[in-house]
Amino acid sequence: MLPSVDTNDELQEVVGDEALLRPAAQDLCGQLGLTGARIVRFPEGSLPVYAVGDALVLKLYPSFEAAEAVREARLLDLLRGKLPITTPRLHSAGQYKSGWRYVLMSRLPGEDLNEAWPRIPRPDQERVVAKAAEVLAALHALDAGPVTALTGPPDWAGFVAAQRSAAVQHQRIAGLSAPWLEQIPDFLDSVPLPAPRRTVLLHTEFMREHLTVDPGDGWRLTGLFDFEPAMVGDPAYDFVSVALFLTRADPALLKLFYEAYGHPPFDPRVLMAYTLLHVYSDLHWYLRSLPAPPRQDLEALAETWFGAGG
Repeated sequence: MLPSVDTNDELQEVVGDEALLRPAAQDLCGQLGLTGARIVRFPEGSLPVYAVGDALVLKLYPSFEAAEAVREARLLDLLRGKLPITTPRLHSAGQYKSGWRYVLMSRLPGEDLNEAWPRIPRPDQERVVAKAAEVLAALHALDAGPVTALTGPPDWAGFVAAQRSAAVQHQRIAGLSAPWLEQIPDFLDSVPLPAPRRTVLLHTEFMREHLTVDPGDGWRLTGLFDFEPAMVGDPAYDFVSVALFLTRADPALLKLFYEAYGHPPFDPRVLMAYTLLHVYSDLHWYLRSLPAPPRQDLEALAETWFGAGG
């Protein structure tokens, strides 16, 4: 039912073809003993994901992301009950057809934090942000040793060096304009990124879109999901998505996050450097969706997006 998919371009064609995907999801549900279950496609995400009934979620992975499928399944098992909020419970995982893999997991309680955010009063937003910081601190406090081989990279310094060498081309492909591209080499050369004292399990996309909340009882944070891109590395790396997609360049919220996490603010220039080196970095997109800096340079951008003022 599903074609073999070996590249991101091929994946994008398939992800947009619900007439192709839906029968495959129904067929797979039948194989998993869920014949007749109501399935509803989630509109967001780079991979096909379906709600199955009210309690389950089915996620599909093409062959070239087999490692990510295995990683997510293993991490869901390892993290169960170890964080202050719920993570999806693994029901089953394995191969489907044409190289595709799947993970069937429990559906988290509550609603998408990103969708709910505009309706949440500021005091409750602050409480949600503080709780999220406690969750990330708990994730970072776990022993990353047992999962390093599963998540990688085996050598953080080597990963940083490889990302640095590809940074300009990566941002060029994403559509970043020349005035910004020209600044990247000198900026990265000016920001030391020493080896972290301790590498931790990184979510890498700790953002509103991957958190859930319950509107009852003052908007309680209920869950964290999407561990497919998890890595082991410098804790500061996770603060890129925190500042860009959770606190969204709000210095007061970022300061609150640091306080609840229990760490002094990272140098904004370090987080700007990690933004340029992040696997999923797209500075062109960020510049269109986040507050503009007072000057068109990376130093000003670092302070605008990653400053943790009052």
